[in-house]
Amino acid sequence: MRVIVVGAGEVGRSIAENLSEGHDVVVIERNEALVDDLTYEADVLAIHGDGTDLDVLREAGVEEADMLIASTDGDETNIVACGVAKTAGDVFTVARVKRRDLLHTWQGAQHAFNVDFMVSSDLLTAEAILRISGLPGSIDVDTFAGGLVRMAEFELGEDSPVTGQTVREADRWNSLTFAAVIRDDEVVIPRGDTVMDAGDRVVVIGSPESIQEFAGAVTASVDDADDVVIVGGTEVGYQTARLFTEHGFRPRLIDRDRERARELAEALPKATVLHGDATDLTLLKDERVGDADVVVTTLESDEENLLVALLAERIGVGRTVSVVQRVAYADLFETVGVDVAVNPREETAEEIVRFTRTGQTEKIAMLEHDLAEVLEIEILPESVLADRRIADAMADLPDGVVIGSVTRAGELITPRGGTTLEPGDHVVLFVEASSLDEVVDAV
Repeated sequence: MRVIVVGAGEVGRSIAENLSEGHDVVVIERNEALVDDLTYEADVLAIHGDGTDLDVLREAGVEEADMLIASTDGDETNIVACGVAKTAGDVFTVARVKRRDLLHTWQGAQHAFNVDFMVSSDLLTAEAILRISGLPGSIDVDTFAGGLVRMAEFELGEDSPVTGQTVREADRWNSLTFAAVIRDDEVVIPRGDTVMDAGDRVVVIGSPESIQEFAGAVTASVDDADDVVIVGGTEVGYQTARLFTEHGFRPRLIDRDRERARELAEALPKATVLHGDATDLTLLKDERVGDADVVVTTLESDEENLLVALLAERIGVGRTVSVVQRVAYADLFETVGVDVAVNPREETAEEIVRFTRTGQTEKIAMLEHDLAEVLEIEILPESVLADRRIADAMADLPDGVVIGSVTRAGELITPRGGTTLEPGDHVVLFVEASSLDEVVDAV
């Protein structure tokens, strides 16, 4: 498949690098320095130019392209690039936007703006925050098979009951599979005798109930995030508060701009909106923010998000979740004490990349900055998995693959070596990035 990516920022670069193996990728970028970087560091064709210019798009081969992904930081630029591309060829167009009104306009009119698929970075980020906040101790959470299957990632502490145990000893939850252990930025595919250490990040796949029970065990708590404080009335902050209210919560939202706080109070009647500067420790204490189960920081500045999260930790908040705009900062945030850092650009790249998957792939989730992926696939009759026991089929798959769950006719089946897979089954796989292309081709 020939894919044109407009914009070589963090989103565009992540998409291009993810697609470079197995696809013919062309990247258009205005910044010549970024073009030079891509030319030397990625297996893509990088073109210096304006992605809204028809001549530049033709130079990139838009007439023969299968897909154009417009991922610059400008909403209007992305929409125009899609529209111009449609004048030159029958290309599937994807636009990344931030503004909610543009997304709503597109949703209300099929193929509005000549965009075939539109994603909102802010909304995707808010949805990720909601998923993570609702599962105690989780670093990453996603759902598959229409909600029948959940994937979650946890970091093990010294006092976790599974720390120091082998996978065989820890395997005491129904409908749960230990899919991976991530240790020092390396993936360990767990075997029965694999020992899980403090500091390891463990990826588990199973029923929502079993994942919830596991979360309660590793965090010593199964309490919901009843008291949620959101700091920052940005679009991400607003969307996060709106999603929490739609799920029956009454979050508190703090913003330093009086007029913005008034607008938010009108738009969010089921939330409590406060006017104040959350970088002021006195305000946090006066508003009893320390009693909150979760504090989510959604300010425009990474530095302020980090500061508020650390202040919240200091006054006793149970858990902190921060939006971080720069991917390189995500690990730093978590190293210095923020429980979870959510990057809008990574969330957007993940959503867009799944549209490039061919065949039977239903959904993907990227883990640890593309170190691995979790895929949901439907088994076709020609698949290497069809009509075979898992123990036998795995011999024909590369290392770095774990079958995490199987759903058949709307029912969850816990995978074991003797489980026979059938055409039509939906299977959730954990796959190391290095084995991804080979696995997708086989299954």
